[in-house]
Amino acid sequence: MFRSLMTLAVLALIVPSAVSAASPSLGGLAPLGGQRGTDIEVLFNGARLEDAQEILFYEPGISVVKLEAVNTNQVKATLKIAPDCQLGSHRLRIRTATGISDLRPFMVGNLPLVPEVEPNSDFAKPQVIAMNTTVTGVADNEDVDYFVVDAKKGDRITAEVEAIRLGISLFDVYVAILNSARFELSASDDNALVWQDGIASIIAPEDGKYIIQVRESSYGGNGACQYRVHVGTFPRPQATLPAGGKIGEQVTLKLLGDVAGDRDQAVTLPGSPLDKFAAFAQDDKGVAPSPNWLRVSEYGNVIEAEPNETHDNATKFAAPMALNGVLNQPGDTDNFRFTAKKGEVFDVRVHARSIRSPLDPVLTILAAGGGALAGNDDSGGPDSFIRFTAPNDGDFIINVGDHLKNGGPTYAYRVELTPVKPAVRLSVAEFVQYVQPTISVPKGNRFALMINASRIDCGGVINIKGLDLPPGMTIETIPMPANLSSIPVVFVAAADAPLGGKLADIVGVLEDAEKKPILEGHLQQDVVLIRGQNQTPFWTENLSRLAAAVTNEAPFSIEIVEPKVPLVHDGQMSLKVVAKRKEGFTAPIKIDMLWLPPGINASREISIPEKATEAVIPMNAAGNAQVGEWKIAIRASATVGNGPIEICSPFANLKVAERYLTFAYEQSAVEQGKETELVIKVTKAKDYEGPAKVTLIGLPNKAVTEPMDVTKDKAELIFKIKTEKDTPAGNHQNLFCQVVVMENGEPILHVLGGGKLRVDVPLPPKKDAPPPMPAPVPAAAPVVAAAPPMPPPMKRLTRLEQLRLEQAEREKAAKGGK
Repeated sequence: MFRSLMTLAVLALIVPSAVSAASPSLGGLAPLGGQRGTDIEVLFNGARLEDAQEILFYEPGISVVKLEAVNTNQVKATLKIAPDCQLGSHRLRIRTATGISDLRPFMVGNLPLVPEVEPNSDFAKPQVIAMNTTVTGVADNEDVDYFVVDAKKGDRITAEVEAIRLGISLFDVYVAILNSARFELSASDDNALVWQDGIASIIAPEDGKYIIQVRESSYGGNGACQYRVHVGTFPRPQATLPAGGKIGEQVTLKLLGDVAGDRDQAVTLPGSPLDKFAAFAQDDKGVAPSPNWLRVSEYGNVIEAEPNETHDNATKFAAPMALNGVLNQPGDTDNFRFTAKKGEVFDVRVHARSIRSPLDPVLTILAAGGGALAGNDDSGGPDSFIRFTAPNDGDFIINVGDHLKNGGPTYAYRVELTPVKPAVRLSVAEFVQYVQPTISVPKGNRFALMINASRIDCGGVINIKGLDLPPGMTIETIPMPANLSSIPVVFVAAADAPLGGKLADIVGVLEDAEKKPILEGHLQQDVVLIRGQNQTPFWTENLSRLAAAVTNEAPFSIEIVEPKVPLVHDGQMSLKVVAKRKEGFTAPIKIDMLWLPPGINASREISIPEKATEAVIPMNAAGNAQVGEWKIAIRASATVGNGPIEICSPFANLKVAERYLTFAYEQSAVEQGKETELVIKVTKAKDYEGPAKVTLIGLPNKAVTEPMDVTKDKAELIFKIKTEKDTPAGNHQNLFCQVVVMENGEPILHVLGGGKLRVDVPLPPKKDAPPPMPAPVPAAAPVVAAAPPMPPPMKRLTRLEQLRLEQAEREKAAKGGK
């Protein structure tokens, strides 16, 4: 039995769609699970559910017999659970006519359901239940729930409780089995196999009644602390040896940690690699309610052979291989020996916590008969990983131990020593923090996501494609350049697309230099259902499909007025966005850039006001923004009826270019109340038509100049700057020019900085300086002959020459003008 790829449970719409509805939310289910081979009525509680049309299940085995909306906050469904439905969690979402809900798990068990009946908090008056029953209950504040079963001597009694795995609340559950004299025979708070949930298990020492206790570990429960406790005679191994196997093969597992003793069980593995394959222990007393997790790979197994505590008696193997073992007692370590050639590279990864073993592994690689070459504790998450390069021809030792020197019969591990293999992994970005991304595309409209890619030991362009999309939905995207790890993906629904949903497979295809596909990676979505203090994730569901739906038309659409000019380095642009509103829709529309090319920035929190149809998004480019033609798009959201609806614009082209011209500023200084010149050397990088307008910005208060024009042939600009006596003195270092070049009727705005102006306070006159000479009395104007020709213009002095001249004039004045 194993967890397969996703499927759908589909039911034709039996309630009319509500035009005012918007994206739904799903808060919880009642009951939280059912027994396989039965039909069960389930209430789905949330908001904006009145136009529910379908339940999307990620695992097979459950079909929908009936689906109806009770009211806007509740949907009632009759589910048929197949007799061979896989036990455990079946993740689901509700699709409405206007969106897709949050993810919630529905648990499938093998035992009949019994609800908790209060009062059952008195040990002397426990609730009576039959053996092999699943009880659903709630642990309120300071609440202790007791259940009693009858058992014969030698019976196996196991109580496995589901709490954190239900994905509802941060519920740290405690479960115990007690005898009638109130002695605890087995108790569990956290069990590694079931995370923060618990497993209590005993062999009944005598005929009689046995009490099952369930509570919050610190007696701090509440109404959200719901649980399902499976009580029965079923097997409950807590580890397996080996902890995986080769694809397509039948492997014999030794089931470890069952109170009835270890035993063997054969399991046939699937034909493709899986990180987590669910294997359920089964015997004549029943089947375990949750699986032991196996890894399925292309490599064979080696089982440790004791004794293997030294280099000489280490278990030998030939790489690549999967090594399996158990640290049977505290302080135990296991050694494996292999031969490698100098320069051979292997990835060596320990799987322990990832397969729900209590082992906290420490991995060490040593030279045979020598010292350690590499070691690791937690770089593979809570497990260990080393990339090992053989330093020479010879034999090497892989040593596995526990970080705290712990050990026991369930401390199983699997070490996979493999060649380095490239991989591509995709994920989806959250636009809104802690909100699960899904794809809801209104008919005749668009919806967008940002897809992230990790290239592991590889590089190159990645193309994104969508498989298993709903009918009428297509995908638009751009190649992801080798230097980027995120790109926009736009999903388009045709105007005549039928309403419907599917679980889509989003694939990234890595290309080589000749644009040939060489590697594929599929999107994995981690959905956090429970967060603790500081938003720390406590329960996360990993999905390999992305929920997608075609929804009712939206009352608005959005588009970009495509710029006819480039956005240049150190430049700015006002991007115009236009909304098309349906009659009667007047709400404000929030808009935001879906993404920004490298080096481009844009203002956020821009809105198209109520009843308006246009807005502008200010954009700018850094001096090192990546040059090229880029596709951009706008996300837009608005409140429609009783909730939000989000859409996206079509892609538009944005060209990012080098500056058309550059400026080099000369130093400039002036005394208060005087005039000066700021000289700028102009270097043309690209031809442009007509003069460009240049405005000097950043001058201190009461310093002014006039705008100037610059043509493509001009090599120098000279700004005449006038100051007043109270112009602030000091070094003013943030001068820049706004340069507007017109092209195709639109402005190309350059922002060229680097200018500086020093404003000095005039030196006071010396006390012994002679008074200034009186002005001569003008004589009668003589008859003037024709003026001689004008002398050539004086050479413009550099700042250093000006300072020297000023100093010379001061010295001359001090000597009385001599």
